[in-house]
Amino acid sequence: MKNIGKIQIVLLISCFISINAFSQTAREISEKASDAIDFKSMEMASTLKILDGKGRERVRQIVTASKEFDGVIKTILKFTAPADVKGTAMLIYDNKNTDDDMWIYLPALRKTRRIVSSEKGKSFMGSEFTNADMGRPNLDNFEYKILKEEEYDGKQCWVIESACKNEDIEDENGFSRQVSWIEKSTYLCHKIESYDFDNELLRVHLIRDYRKQSSGGYFAFYMEKENIQNGRKSIMTIDKFQEGSSMPESAFSPNMLDK
Repeated sequence: MKNIGKIQIVLLISCFISINAFSQTAREISEKASDAIDFKSMEMASTLKILDGKGRERVRQIVTASKEFDGVIKTILKFTAPADVKGTAMLIYDNKNTDDDMWIYLPALRKTRRIVSSEKGKSFMGSEFTNADMGRPNLDNFEYKILKEEEYDGKQCWVIESACKNEDIEDENGFSRQVSWIEKSTYLCHKIESYDFDNELLRVHLIRDYRKQSSGGYFAFYMEKENIQNGRKSIMTIDKFQEGSSMPESAFSPNMLDK
């Protein structure tokens, strides 16, 4: 009888855990996925490969630094090679409850200008990544839905739809909705499908080689984005990564992008 009692307790606990896990909303799962890769301070060097529909390749080298100041995460990206893009820089202010602020500096024009909302969904330096990909999405801009649960690449995942709330947000992001595969055990996102304004598959974004850092968070060292409609593909790999940055707040200013 005691053993039967123990079995009943175990079953009840298991049932509670199962119900509790399933009770998570799609929005809550998406928030946890965002938190799993949230680094408020870091520096890194990366390589961006851009392949056209015929497989011809262009390569860019980028250095990035990110740091939080008064609740705003500020990120600066600078191209170091090749010569035709060297000195190009982008600055992003990731505002917690509002849309990001972005600026870009183009050496050929010797001018820094703000990236307006309608440009955030446009190509990042000729790649299949967008300007919006360089920042963090405003979760309040989307409606969330759990489509199903399935295995992807050997991992048990939730399949979450995030649909833009209105046409202005669609224009800003360059898609109508996204479908994400989020791993249940870690909340890491491994695949994202983006759909155009006619609800046709536009791009597939693969995120791989997650590495756990000393803070407990994860960072992806390989990202690939393919345009299904034109055959173009872009790959970003991380060459060096460190948590923390010693850069002062003054370095994260639009006026410093040409330095």
